[in-house]
Amino acid sequence: MSEVALKEVATRRGSTAWLRAAAPWTLAILVILVLPHLLTTSFDRTLLIEMGIAIIFAAAYNMLLGETGMLSFGHAIYFGLGGYTAIHVLRFIAAGLLFPVALLPLVGGIGGLFFGLLFGYLSTRRAGTAFAMITLGLMELVVALALIFDHLFGGEEGISGNRTSGPELFGIRFGSQTQVYYLIAVWMLASLALMRAFTRTPVGRLCNAVRDNPERVQFLGYDPSRIRLIAFAVSSFFAGVAGGLFAVNYELMAINSLGAERSALVLLMAYIGGIGSFLGPILGAVLVTFLQVALSDYTQAWLLYLGLFFVLVTLFAPNGLIGLVLMHGPIARAGLLHRLVAPYAMALIPVLLLAAGTIALVEINYRLAIRPELGAAMKLFGVSFDAKGAAAWIASLLLVGLGFWGLRLIGPRVSARWGEMLEEARA
Repeated sequence: MSEVALKEVATRRGSTAWLRAAAPWTLAILVILVLPHLLTTSFDRTLLIEMGIAIIFAAAYNMLLGETGMLSFGHAIYFGLGGYTAIHVLRFIAAGLLFPVALLPLVGGIGGLFFGLLFGYLSTRRAGTAFAMITLGLMELVVALALIFDHLFGGEEGISGNRTSGPELFGIRFGSQTQVYYLIAVWMLASLALMRAFTRTPVGRLCNAVRDNPERVQFLGYDPSRIRLIAFAVSSFFAGVAGGLFAVNYELMAINSLGAERSALVLLMAYIGGIGSFLGPILGAVLVTFLQVALSDYTQAWLLYLGLFFVLVTLFAPNGLIGLVLMHGPIARAGLLHRLVAPYAMALIPVLLLAAGTIALVEINYRLAIRPELGAAMKLFGVSFDAKGAAAWIASLLLVGLGFWGLRLIGPRVSARWGEMLEEARA
């Protein structure tokens, strides 16, 4: 083959690879543009906005945990401090500072980066359990200081601002949910693209090496603690961007944005979605945010359900939900996925029975223990019953028993069928 022909083949392959890489981003942009026109209620758009902020925060946390192997119990510090930095600048804007509100997330990112370098210089000197404990102590320290310096943090009431007080940008004042949604969408796409690009740089590859074998990295002449500091700082920057978007959306920053609950939520998002994967934390952020917003309107036990879901994912899907999706990749590429529909449908029946029985037991106990003033009469799944009656308890326990028995019976068969399809796909 001539040199010209070889160049043509290389050019064609390069353009094909570029199209394959651009296709997911193009699809994401189209979905983001269309969603506000399909989901038109205020609740729907609020949910989409919170999902966008959570996606940035979870992806930033994954850069720390998934890419570099650093478990942080206090990463909400940089989310919250970035948000506080942005809300203070927003107050300056209301006082006459000529600064576009659309760039406030960048201010939040700079705030997160500053504190990430400050605290990261102390914490990244250690790895493993010591690093995790240091981050936990730093979180408690920052929360305590926030309560002391109430002129900076506003005490328990927090600090508020007004996003419409800034100068107009192309006639946009961010007075409506739709405008805020598109602002968050733009920053979300930009942040995800930059984080994706960082993971493919030599420094990003070194972060993976530090995660897998820090001693070998040190033997090659690189300082693992310096690489951990770089990853920590970059992660803190994007956590601050998410905090800045939070400040713009709610026009309020309070101390709960710095505390353990938000740190635990982002940890759940990353683990449930799948750490180490770029799409995993995104999936986890969408799912956990939906459960947080939707379930909290229907039950007080939503945190219990979320905890149970986290335990089940950790036990039976250690690679997260994205791992369950990717394990079907070879079968789907071989065109054999349709053969798993029937066994999965059979397994769905005991899963639903077990879930229904568990939910019934939880709701009955919550009604009797937490809300006894509402009485024992309650309605669940369209069925009215007496929470104190023996029939409700017997039916709930029976559903749990049937579901558990069905899974023990059908589970091995489904697993064997999946193994057969995987072997056939590989062949």
